[in-house]
Amino acid sequence: MSEAKIVWTKTDEAPALASYALLPIVRAFTKGTGIEVDVADISLAGRILATFPERLRPEQRIPDHLALLGELTRQREANIIKLPNISATVPQLKEAIKELQAKGYDIPDYPEEPTNDAERELQKRFSACLGSAVNPVLREGNSDRRPAATVKAFARKNPHRMMKPWPPSGSKSRVAHMHGGDFYGTEIATTLQEPANVRIEFVDAAGATTVLKEKLALQAGEVVDSAVMHVAALRAFYAEQIEAAKRDDVLLSLHLKCTMMKVSDPVMFGHCVAVYFADVLAKHADALKQVGVNVNNGLGDLLARLERLPAPTRAEIQADIAETLRRSAPLAMVDSAKGITNLHVPNDIIVDASMPVVIRDGGKMWNAKGELQDCIAMIPDRCYATVYAEVFEDCKRNGQFDPATMGNVSNVGLMAQKAEEYGSHDKTFIVPGDGVVRVVDSSGQVLMEQQVARGDIFRMCQAKDAAIRNWVGLAVSRARATGVPAIFWLDENRAHDREIAKKVRTYLTEHDTTGLELRILKPVEAMRVSLERIRQGLDTISVTGNVLRDYLTDLFPILELGTSARMLSIVRLMNGGGLFETGAGGSAPKHVAQFLSEGHLRWDSLGEYCALVPSLELAAEVSGNATAKVLAATLEQAIGKYLENGKLPSRKVNELDNRGSTFYLTLYWAQALAA
Repeated sequence: MSEAKIVWTKTDEAPALASYALLPIVRAFTKGTGIEVDVADISLAGRILATFPERLRPEQRIPDHLALLGELTRQREANIIKLPNISATVPQLKEAIKELQAKGYDIPDYPEEPTNDAERELQKRFSACLGSAVNPVLREGNSDRRPAATVKAFARKNPHRMMKPWPPSGSKSRVAHMHGGDFYGTEIATTLQEPANVRIEFVDAAGATTVLKEKLALQAGEVVDSAVMHVAALRAFYAEQIEAAKRDDVLLSLHLKCTMMKVSDPVMFGHCVAVYFADVLAKHADALKQVGVNVNNGLGDLLARLERLPAPTRAEIQADIAETLRRSAPLAMVDSAKGITNLHVPNDIIVDASMPVVIRDGGKMWNAKGELQDCIAMIPDRCYATVYAEVFEDCKRNGQFDPATMGNVSNVGLMAQKAEEYGSHDKTFIVPGDGVVRVVDSSGQVLMEQQVARGDIFRMCQAKDAAIRNWVGLAVSRARATGVPAIFWLDENRAHDREIAKKVRTYLTEHDTTGLELRILKPVEAMRVSLERIRQGLDTISVTGNVLRDYLTDLFPILELGTSARMLSIVRLMNGGGLFETGAGGSAPKHVAQFLSEGHLRWDSLGEYCALVPSLELAAEVSGNATAKVLAATLEQAIGKYLENGKLPSRKVNELDNRGSTFYLTLYWAQALAA
């Protein structure tokens, strides 16, 4: 028997706090069993410190744990439990830097608008800490996400009470998206026949060339695509929806992913702020420029910067903002009591977490009075907006879902090797002028080109052949193991999906699919079929690309279980080994706020408990450690008892919190081992 090692990640906010209760328990149970539990610090603060070792005293330095874990994921013995971490926006990054500086760490300020080479280099180094910097490094495999059987059974027996009814008729809520000029409409794609080194360049109207990305190595069989978000069309869309919301007396809301899509989506968010407050920004342009306002950081940052202006100027701008909010479309609120709107902070409303809540709340969001109200949910790009629109329409026809009877939609997601949009950050650019952006190989052949205007957002994505092949195999494996129909969500009217669908059909022939129900459907049709089945209490496997993997594994768990933090999330690494993600619910800053004010941590560590089971099973498999197998089996029994006895944390102070829940999990695990 060889030594087995499990790596537990130190992350951020609520899951980091919860680890102070759970991790010592895990180490106590594994002590003397031949299983070592290490910790790797991939928190935002840890990643910032690892980026600037030369500025720190020796005792302040920490290793670059993220890079070390990235290397580990390519080894067969990899066994990593990955807790949710912050995907930092610029405001979050700046706040973290400020905290570290206050603690005596010599971290430089983040230069938002660099004016020299040194500042540009600083910005480049900090970019490794922005957005979803962690997941693309660790996800060297495809994703298998589903609720554990015990969790789903508990949810049906004890359905959550958060569902609010959809009105039988008259709902004015809808999903709004663009009808042209978006990524969906401009996308072109190709599959490489042989390896190539390419560059991305911008050619302006006068023929001058600027290289945007010097060198990108592409593999044979790789699917590559490019697309453009035309900002003129985007701004026209926003203006149209502002008027529609005002006319229909519904809330206006914007749902993007400014954390993960760290280059494109903050800019799209900023354009919405700019269109909504166009008169204010035009009237006070000089004053706002003076204090460095960047609308991409939201209304909250703008208001904070007004404090630097003389009182009369500040008061005038504040009055004009208040007047705009009064006469324009009413905005959905993040916090009605504090006056925080949907446009205050780019990362306050994140589409994969926000849209399921709108659906759960009967198609409504909170208004300034603290009341639920019908809304327009703007998701500008059509690539995935139509999926949510289909759920809205289904609920209008059939009413709210019932957690006590609804089936399950699990997911097999293509995400290995930085697949698709979630690996596009280093190939996404805000275009500097009118002209053409093109992808050119080393021989000068143009693979793809896009007509662009100043300010447009150009994006290039990749999906490697080996990752696609592995994903198809995983889908067949899950369909075989469960006997459940599996649907590939691919829109063959979309250039990228058309190329992927060709490969799916080819690679399915490599497997025995006898008796399996496998289909390729457009995402809207796939959603329609899945919702029909879920209402009948039937299960379906969704087989999707990287973005829909993210969206659906929040949507269905929130409806079925009340939270996505209770999902079993297994990443089967391409070279063997496993990455076990503990839910999909983010790092819950509101839980931390409650903990700081009331001493009560409501974070539910069920995701961690569930992830530890397959992690221990893998340790047993790889090292031949029979004790690990026993620990896994008894932990699964303990989780069942924990749910049965209702020992989950309460939201209310003076009731059971995370620490108490961890005690009961420990008790039940010990009892199962002793039995």
